[in-house]
Amino acid sequence: MAEIPEKQIKRLKALITEAETSLAACKELLLSIVGDEVTTTQINKTETLGKIVEGVFDGQNMLGSDGKNYPVPANYASKSKLVQGDILKLTITEDGSFMYKQIGPIPRRQLIGTLRLEAGHYFVDTQEKSYRILLASVTYFKAKPGDQVSVNVPEDESTIVEWAALEAAL
Repeated sequence: MAEIPEKQIKRLKALITEAETSLAACKELLLSIVGDEVTTTQINKTETLGKIVEGVFDGQNMLGSDGKNYPVPANYASKSKLVQGDILKLTITEDGSFMYKQIGPIPRRQLIGTLRLEAGHYFVDTQEKSYRILLASVTYFKAKPGDQVSVNVPEDESTIVEWAALEAAL
């Protein structure tokens, strides 16, 4: 048999880890639905795969159900166009790496505003109010202060929202 390249072995290991993590999340969901019908032995297997924490995105971080704040990579938040209030799942693997997944996007609405830079932070001024914007989003869209941009914010106007997700530079 031909020798398998190291890169392929690493990729296979990563795929197996992803599959195990997905399986652990499925077992956790099944347990929450059917309760005791899932055996303790099956549940303990999920603990060896790492820790799974669900939480709410606050514009920069995830506030976990365990009360801790977890940093969300700005490039992931920007690329995924995460909106303050979205529900995320964090898997902390045995080697300590963090893997985020958006599992509960909240209803959104789009607004148009003008991008501005103030004291090193980016904001979008809309007719309603000003919202903070992640630097990673601004650089990704190659936007500049004064540009018209489209942003996503939570649909529910009763919640206090400080952050918006940059949708596009117009």
